[in-house]
Amino acid sequence: MSKPVIIIGAGGHAKVVANILKLSRIEVLGVVTPDLNVGSYFLNLKVLGDDSVIFDYAPAEIELVNGVGALPHQNIRLKLTQQMTEKAYVFAKVTHPTAIIAKDVVLDEGSQIMAGVIIQPGTMIGKNTIINSGSIIDHDCRIAENCHIAPGVVCSGGVNIEKNVHIGTGTSIIQNIKIGEGSIIAAGSIVYKDVTTGMVFKNKLNSMMEVIGN
Repeated sequence: MSKPVIIIGAGGHAKVVANILKLSRIEVLGVVTPDLNVGSYFLNLKVLGDDSVIFDYAPAEIELVNGVGALPHQNIRLKLTQQMTEKAYVFAKVTHPTAIIAKDVVLDEGSQIMAGVIIQPGTMIGKNTIINSGSIIDHDCRIAENCHIAPGVVCSGGVNIEKNVHIGTGTSIIQNIKIGEGSIIAAGSIVYKDVTTGMVFKNKLNSMMEVIGN
């Protein structure tokens, strides 16, 4: 990453990526958000204004970092990515220095790899996908674009996750499972069978906890 960057957003996820950029000694021009006053500061980074400020910079001058988190049934992060890429802006790849990533792993544009992540050989991570803190992605996995692999997820070898999927915190996925586009996997799940497109997967433990909670 040789160009200075601008962070979009000023919430919890933005704090995490800002910390990674600081550790990686990447120049950050500031953050853009409609939620804070222009000229104020977010984690010692200047608030430049709302998203429109980005257009004061040519796409060749900067790279962007998406600081908006990814939650089920919310597509703000995706919309921002689409809006900016349509105008030729590039999203930087962000990787925490403690992540362990095999040499042949492919990380696509805008991917974000958080602290303590392990990614094994033969794996591909798609555009705008988050591999969150402490997740383990074993060999030969395919994780498509716009996915969120939440903290502490374990994917065994050969797992195929299609685009726009949310894998909840602490989920374990056994080998060679396919998870269809747009699916949501509940936190703490053990995924032992393929998940069809658009499905919300809850294992027996999830269902029992919901009953108890009611």
